[in-house]
Amino acid sequence: MLPSRHRLTHRADFAATIRGRGTARRGSRLLVVHARPADATRTDARDRVSRVGLVVSKAVGNAVTRTRVKRRLRAQMALLIPLLPGGTDVVVRANPPAADATSQELADALRHCLGHLLVGQDR
Repeated sequence: MLPSRHRLTHRADFAATIRGRGTARRGSRLLVVHARPADATRTDARDRVSRVGLVVSKAVGNAVTRTRVKRRLRAQMALLIPLLPGGTDVVVRANPPAADATSQELADALRHCLGHLLVGQDR
């Protein structure tokens, strides 16, 4: 489970992470990961806490399926939060094939995308 200080909760934060200046995106068959590194001009970056938001639309499946995908992604991100540079905002969007993926497949896709976005290498 992600602590509340590590969660993106406002629509403006999601929009800034997905469409704002200085953002990067990496996708796979299962996920699309958007990242916005810390910027000294951002007032919300002062506390240097990395935050994560999840987007799992109805295209992924019914409510039970979406909840299962979100729970799996949250668990994987909780393990990866300490590896993120301070102040980084990340939005993870699940694609429809994520509904049939195992936790390990989601973890591998997440590490692959984050590795390319944040440090330029696979982890």
